[in-house]
Amino acid sequence: MIRVLLVDDQPLIRSGFRALLDLEDDIAVVAEAADGSEGLKLAREHLPDVALVDIRMPVVDGIEATRRIAEDAALAGVHVVILTNYGLDEYVFDALRAGAAGFLVKDVVPEDFLHAVRVAARGDALLAPSITRRLISRYVAQPLDTGIDTGLEELTTREREAVVLVARGLSNDEIADRMVISPLTAKTHINRAMAKLHARDRAQLVILAYESGLVTPRRS
Repeated sequence: MIRVLLVDDQPLIRSGFRALLDLEDDIAVVAEAADGSEGLKLAREHLPDVALVDIRMPVVDGIEATRRIAEDAALAGVHVVILTNYGLDEYVFDALRAGAAGFLVKDVVPEDFLHAVRVAARGDALLAPSITRRLISRYVAQPLDTGIDTGLEELTTREREAVVLVARGLSNDEIADRMVISPLTAKTHINRAMAKLHARDRAQLVILAYESGLVTPRRS
């Protein structure tokens, strides 16, 4: 059973998401919160698999709530998915940097919403390639903060190659084809790289790849 925490200051939004999730046999909403502070308290109390967190809330906003969850070792199993009305804006970008596993626009179709919850819960491929490419496009429009000590020297050659391909927006299957290995081996390389670089998920792995200079944005 996938345990979900809803954190949004709009009761109607929470009710809509709960109604959709409650229809699924493998998903249970364990708690609801109206702001980030309450959400943090409930996350520690219920230890959900997925926290769906609105990015703009009173008291503690979604970015700060995400940061606190990411920094709390007791909440390492909680995957934050940011909810937004605005697509990939600067706030969402900051939330990904803070440790969010990914994001959803609130007008997402139900099928994609449910799929995203399940993907986030298993901690696998938390950013779809299309989302990764949109994230990458932000780096094309701004200066890189290179020279950061990320621990890249700890990676093997194959792990570095896998990280580069993740940062290019490729899926695990595409990475396997490019590296001429099995999808399971590709996933293993990526998971080991995330562990060595202390990246919670693919979103942070992409950010580290660009900030470190391992990958350079392709400008059109």
